Amino acid sequence: MSGNGEGGTSAGSAVHADKRPNDLLASWFVRSGWSKGELARQVNRRARQLGANHISTDTSRVRRWLDGENPREPIPRILSDLFSERFGCVVSVEDLGLRTARQAPSATGVDLPWTGPQTVALLSEFSRSDLMLARRGFLGSSLTLSAGPTLIEPMQRWLVPSPPAAYEDTGSLPTSRARGRLSRPELELLESTTAMFRQWDAQCGGGLRRKAVVGQLHEVTELLQEPQPGATSRKLFKVAAELAELAGWMSYDVGLQPTAQKYFVLALHAAKEAGDRPLGSYVLSSMSRQMIHLGRPEDALELIHLAQYGSRDCASPRTQSMLYAMEARAYANMGQPGRCKRAVRMAEETFADADDWDEPDPDWIRFFSEAELYGENSHSYRDLAYVAGRSPAYASLAEPLMQRAVDLFAKDDEHQRSYALNLIGLATVHLLRQEPEQSAALAEQAMGAAKKVRSERVNTRIRKTVDTAVRDFGDLSEVVDLTDRLAVELPETAEAV
Repeated sequence: MSGNGEGGTSAGSAVHADKRPNDLLASWFVRSGWSKGELARQVNRRARQLGANHISTDTSRVRRWLDGENPREPIPRILSDLFSERFGCVVSVEDLGLRTARQAPSATGVDLPWTGPQTVALLSEFSRSDLMLARRGFLGSSLTLSAGPTLIEPMQRWLVPSPPAAYEDTGSLPTSRARGRLSRPELELLESTTAMFRQWDAQCGGGLRRKAVVGQLHEVTELLQEPQPGATSRKLFKVAAELAELAGWMSYDVGLQPTAQKYFVLALHAAKEAGDRPLGSYVLSSMSRQMIHLGRPEDALELIHLAQYGSRDCASPRTQSMLYAMEARAYANMGQPGRCKRAVRMAEETFADADDWDEPDPDWIRFFSEAELYGENSHSYRDLAYVAGRSPAYASLAEPLMQRAVDLFAKDDEHQRSYALNLIGLATVHLLRQEPEQSAALAEQAMGAAKKVRSERVNTRIRKTVDTAVRDFGDLSEVVDLTDRLAVELPETAEAV
């Protein structure tokens, strides 16, 4: 179809038998102040930027859209982009009274096409929408979370080999335009900027720089829409995957769960296009962590096993250790102590090989330090204690590991959120061991650390820990004082992202 023009219905539109004037599109069109010719010229210009050179719209075509003819993709998306930019808010395809002749994947779904161009288009559309919707939570509230087979089955296609792209066979570009506009220093700058964003997230939490990361992701998707050599495209997909994962992680950190899941899914698609299976396994581990947080450990385990299976022959020991630690968390929350302990042991043994790995670890896994290993494994035992009815035996296993994590993070200024989370974890362990005074002191320390980061996840865990202390030891003076301090230090107010 790429050789046809937009002059006939077979190339650019789907005519409805009961065609009626499109009042929604007409309303936006009138308010835009554009003429039919101006809109047609803008559609053609944007189509050429997308590489859709077969599109050739004119005033008569615009008139037919207004009369109710439904254009085929990519025109609905182009019109959405143009009107969104014109009005400074997201104007969706549905807002324009349009739909694709072949229904595109829902913006709320995870079962998306595993192809490079559509991955770029979906990343671009979703990041643009996120940037334009300024009120916190508005985008997230328009999405729904997927779980169970609806989530797992589409993710399994990550392992299905993709047909090689044309540039991988010949090294040539899909168009006759000049080869690549990115130099090696420019690519390296994109990679270093992504590493900087990751460092800021660890130091300050997801609430401070989330929009900057989303903006950078949108810029990278624009670069991916330009003709690039094969090696450059793969590197850009890798950067896009890292940024999308980080945008998802920051969204998760500030409580935008459906938004986070959407970014994670798109990150996995981008990692597949980059041909980077270890990075894909890391994205799946982030999705697994979110499922544990949402009380779906069975889904978390499926995602981790998928990550392990897909990267067992190429991931570094540090990455494999992290995956074992997440496997332990899933088993703990499923109440399977034997398998949890085995995964903890495998995480420790594999981590011991990390320093002997011949190649340098990618930046995205360098966070998984000895402190993180202790923290993850101690949280697994802590979770087991809760699942086993507040078992003091499992709490005793958790306490020395959690204390070691806290001690190590106390010396690390670059991971303040992890420090706060492990302080909270240690406070919960002391509650399990019926030691409320120690728990209150640690929760107070965690409040001080929480003020240095913008993380709704940290704040929520502190509040839950204090609530538990009040429920179990409400008459204790240390707990009463802690409750008073919580109301002053961490009031429950909306937080802009």
